[in-house]
Amino acid sequence: MKCQKCDKQATFHITDLVDGKPNELHLCEECAGAFLAPSPEDANEMLPAMAGLLAQHLAVGETAEDLARLDQRSCPVCGITFLEFRKQGRLGCPHDYVNFAAELEPLLLNIHGETRHVGKVPKYCASGAEQQTQLIRLRREMKEAIAAEEYEQASLLRDQIREIERSREPHGEE
Repeated sequence: MKCQKCDKQATFHITDLVDGKPNELHLCEECAGAFLAPSPEDANEMLPAMAGLLAQHLAVGETAEDLARLDQRSCPVCGITFLEFRKQGRLGCPHDYVNFAAELEPLLLNIHGETRHVGKVPKYCASGAEQQTQLIRLRREMKEAIAAEEYEQASLLRDQIREIERSREPHGEE
């Protein structure tokens, strides 16, 4: 089978859902790479459309004002805004799931079919999650203190970070 964009042999067969209907694409390696990883110019053109689709999936209100207000909301722990999440597709810390719960729930349900994690969890993760969250918050606060030239506050935060990191090290490895 030949590529639908050029005359080379098609090695990638992609099924894309458009308006709920399957759309098959048969592409060579180069055309598939261009399709799956658009150039920065193409990505910039696609961002508004992707933002609109994401907003629709997130069941955001009808007005642009609601979306603008939502985009300005930020996590009190890591400081990521909802706009940053929409652009990057990644959250900053575990508290973002709580902070943006109403907006993320429809998206997670649509993607995963569940809103709770049902897979495996690393054994070491449960006890260290709170400390990891505290480290994220302290590092953000330290960066803010440095930016505001509050060096004494930044040094206190640095000391707190070091203390938490020391307590997390396995005993006997100093």
